[in-house]
Amino acid sequence: MSAKQHVLSVLEQNKGNNVSGAKLAQELSISRNAIWKAIKNLQLEGYNITAVPNKGYCLSEDNDILSNESIIPYLSDTIRPVNLEVRKSVTSTNTILKELASEGEAEGKVLIAEEQTGGRGRLGRNFYSPSRTGLYMSVLLRPKVTVEDSLYITTSAAVSVAKAIEKVTGCEAEIKWVNDIFCNGKKVCGILTEAGVDFEGGGLEYCIVGIGINVARPREDFPDDIKEIAGGIFEPNRYSSNLRSKLAAEILNYFWGYYSEFSKKAFIDEYRRRSFLIGKEINIISGDKLQNARALEIDENARLVVQLPDGEIKALSSGEISIRPK
Repeated sequence: MSAKQHVLSVLEQNKGNNVSGAKLAQELSISRNAIWKAIKNLQLEGYNITAVPNKGYCLSEDNDILSNESIIPYLSDTIRPVNLEVRKSVTSTNTILKELASEGEAEGKVLIAEEQTGGRGRLGRNFYSPSRTGLYMSVLLRPKVTVEDSLYITTSAAVSVAKAIEKVTGCEAEIKWVNDIFCNGKKVCGILTEAGVDFEGGGLEYCIVGIGINVARPREDFPDDIKEIAGGIFEPNRYSSNLRSKLAAEILNYFWGYYSEFSKKAFIDEYRRRSFLIGKEINIISGDKLQNARALEIDENARLVVQLPDGEIKALSSGEISIRPK
């Protein structure tokens, strides 16, 4: 860990309070001059750090920059170790992790970005990912499951995100099968799960779980094509400091808890409880075709069970649906 990272870690742990330069130098076993240089570099990166004579340095409580140092304090001691990396801007966290996975990166790599310039959603869509208002993260897994069972990875991630949103923000979070999270009637999160298949073994070589959350509605609002659907958990700049860091950590806490005992499917009941589709008239979307159906239930395999107009009962393991207007 560099001197700058050490200093930031201490300041994050003492956010809003003064930490003396002498104490920092003593704790980190580096010179006062090295502390001063680290502070200057952090200020250049946008950290709001004040220096008060005879009191030391203080990281402002309203500072909201994602970093390893801002997230790690909120990770549970009981979850498995993760290899966390935070970047300011990327094309797509999923794309980068897929490249790393193909190069042999181990399970547990987590990539988080402040901004995505080429964020991706399901079915080849773009995912709007502006800086400072969202949380964009991907997790690399190497699960020992079949391709059919990979649906559980998406559903467990959806439950993890919903529970984390409620714990950190207090906003009630619902799930639209299979991978969208809604708050106050608006989509605030999408999950994109991508996998590499081991054709010889019949399982997965790797799996990337990408999570994009609109923590706040962008000040300039969402693009016209998603404005009616997308929402933010909060209005611009209305959320508290470190909320995104806490949210990232809690998602990982819940997700690794489920993943470590994957065969128990402990998330299924919670997934069902949060679904707002059951009993509703829906459209099953396939290309440019729509098929009417009624959502009946979510079964033990996380499939959406529907009834078609002719009475046929069908279980969907993938696809896209929309609620039919009344």
